[in-house]
Amino acid sequence: MSGRVTVVGSANVDLVTRVERIPAPGETVTAESFNIYAGGKGLNQAIAAQRAGAQTELIAAVGSDSYAQVLIDTVAGEGMDDTLLRREPGSTGTAFVTTDATGENNIVIVPGANGRLRRLTDAERDCIRRADVLVCQLEVPTSAVEDAVTTAWEAGTAVVLNPTPVRPVPAAILAAVDVLIVNEHEAEQLRVDELPVPCVLTTLGPKGATLRIRGERTIQVPARRTIAIDTTGAGDTFVGAFAAEIARGIGYAEAATRANVAASLSVEEEGAVPSIPTRQAVDDALSVERVENQ
Repeated sequence: MSGRVTVVGSANVDLVTRVERIPAPGETVTAESFNIYAGGKGLNQAIAAQRAGAQTELIAAVGSDSYAQVLIDTVAGEGMDDTLLRREPGSTGTAFVTTDATGENNIVIVPGANGRLRRLTDAERDCIRRADVLVCQLEVPTSAVEDAVTTAWEAGTAVVLNPTPVRPVPAAILAAVDVLIVNEHEAEQLRVDELPVPCVLTTLGPKGATLRIRGERTIQVPARRTIAIDTTGAGDTFVGAFAAEIARGIGYAEAATRANVAASLSVEEEGAVPSIPTRQAVDDALSVERVENQ
């Protein structure tokens, strides 16, 4: 069983500059390189799920500018249905990413067409109903996320929410969430231990992740040793890979382990989408770890 994943979220072009160090306020530095990549949390997570072996559909919006075609071509090139990308007048969502020599980054996002994804159509709701797992983030209006998770809850589709950028999450959304995936900073800001969700996964970068299922002990998900080149999109890789695994019927702990390996592989290359590994790459990395641990 490959499983079906539907992602409702953002699609951006990433304008990425690489610098020796991220400038301080008011400071100017010279970039070592500049590249344009497809990105956005929704698109990244959808591609991560697709490369992890799930049948994936992305519900998102692009603009009427030249950047829109970059995203359409990227989605089609992954074997996903590009007709689910709405074409909205105006600009495509854009992220300005600065990455330093340690792999850390800072990001400024202009929502563009993402901000006009407010409600879903009947056809888009049907995509959610036939999925095993729905994935959402908060880079699109809350109304679209609430529409999506309500549809999923009514259909019995599992809901994975990555609540970033951090903002208050309405109770109606939280009530439909099966798994909440956050990083350690988001976990602190949202006080996730107090949220009424069945499962919380907290990613910890080079320290791995923790998995807390209500009523059970917290599980530590081990990290894979890696050297970070670019951490952009690592969290999205984790989310998409995890969703693909649970869509296949894999348990949360094993799914989180595979997702953690996928995320660790993604930081070893530049660019959010180019660095997302395939299922085979994750299998190979796990095989190497087993041999090393014998």
